Amino acid sequence: MAASDMSVTPYWEVAFDADGDVDTGQRDRLLDGVVRRGVADLVVFAHGWNSDRSGATGLYSRFFAPFPALAPSARLGYAGVLWPSMRFSDEPIPDFTPVPAPAAARPALDKRTRNALLEVFPGRAALVERIARLLELRPDEDASLEEFGRLVRLLVEAPPQGPQGAFTADTLAEGVPEGTPGMLCGDTAGVCAEFAAALAEVEAAGAAAEAPADVSAAGPPGVMTGAAVPGPQVWDGARELLRQATYFAMKRRAGTVGERGLGRLLGRLAEEAPDVRVHLVGHSFGARLVSFALRGLPRGVRTVKSVTLLQAAFSHYAFAARLPHDPRASGVLNGQQKRIDGPLVCCHSRHDSALGTIYPLASRLAGDARTVRGLSVDGLLGAKWGALCYGGIRAVPGTRSFPLSAALAGRLPASGCVNVDASAVVRRGGAPSGAHSDICHQELARIVLAAGRVV
Repeated sequence: MAASDMSVTPYWEVAFDADGDVDTGQRDRLLDGVVRRGVADLVVFAHGWNSDRSGATGLYSRFFAPFPALAPSARLGYAGVLWPSMRFSDEPIPDFTPVPAPAAARPALDKRTRNALLEVFPGRAALVERIARLLELRPDEDASLEEFGRLVRLLVEAPPQGPQGAFTADTLAEGVPEGTPGMLCGDTAGVCAEFAAALAEVEAAGAAAEAPADVSAAGPPGVMTGAAVPGPQVWDGARELLRQATYFAMKRRAGTVGERGLGRLLGRLAEEAPDVRVHLVGHSFGARLVSFALRGLPRGVRTVKSVTLLQAAFSHYAFAARLPHDPRASGVLNGQQKRIDGPLVCCHSRHDSALGTIYPLASRLAGDARTVRGLSVDGLLGAKWGALCYGGIRAVPGTRSFPLSAALAGRLPASGCVNVDASAVVRRGGAPSGAHSDICHQELARIVLAAGRVV
């Protein structure tokens, strides 16, 4: 997207690689431009899963569009973070026209998804092609599923190499990071069967919502039924394993780019423009990115005035000093909200099936062999492995919670953690991710401005 096509001005892009190294030319243009244009409040947005620059900048343009009218007197500037993540092409994004794939071909990888995998995992073309071939053939034997699992682990580097290895965990047990999720170190056939069952549950809940008379047949939404999964359908679960493994790698990158990249950049900005007030916004894994940026801020920097998380795809215990089910464990971002000279606002929605059902299943800890079927997302499964933006920040004393209408009608707290239930507007989207990407609403723009006290 050309700068002239962006809905707001001044706008800058800043790109980072997977290890958090910044494009120095873009960094310098941002630092110089913020001073030269007299920006008082800089809104920095980090995307979640997007397969290319145009998708990310299109999101930024749509989200930022209401800001000038909502804060006409403010001297606003805007920055979009670009980092190497991807989106599977079958995931719907509200207000974008999808290109549907034939129903019979769902387990296979279409050309756009293959290209996205090659872009975010360079040098692994042979792995991607073999993975795609297995999904196309769907061989009916466990050995093929085990081969599939091995290839997926190689693709996403589990365990990871290089600096990204330090950014995998959302929680710490006695100071030791959590292990690799069970989906990447357990029995592949069993994991794929559970993913297939979860996908069927999400799709059944969606169909029931469209046909109220049949709701009783589908069971309560978000509950694993434990029904047997026919053999061939297990490859639906295999494709979901690939999707979730890919997002596991994106989650890891988000922490790396946040702390090693954006956090350091904000430190440079504080040196060169100390009066500029910074407001961080992140969607999905981009919410993890801006949260880890707090951990990367140089000591004494207090220019971040607000952080708003939109459908954040990481643990709801990430900011906790102590986990309810394990008092020896803590969140990896424990206390980082204190680095903000303002509030940490978490917008969540019960319509986000990516975070409400699939994410907890994918986030089981390594070595935990207990089944998750028959567990509600609001029960043990969701409580232990849930994501921030299905139910908000948990286990942080003093956290305030509001429905969206109350948050917009009143004045948000000036500091601390704040949960805002945005289910009233974040509600559109099909399986498997639900409303996960339905974030471009004027109401959410107003939340960002309210959090930062921007008028």
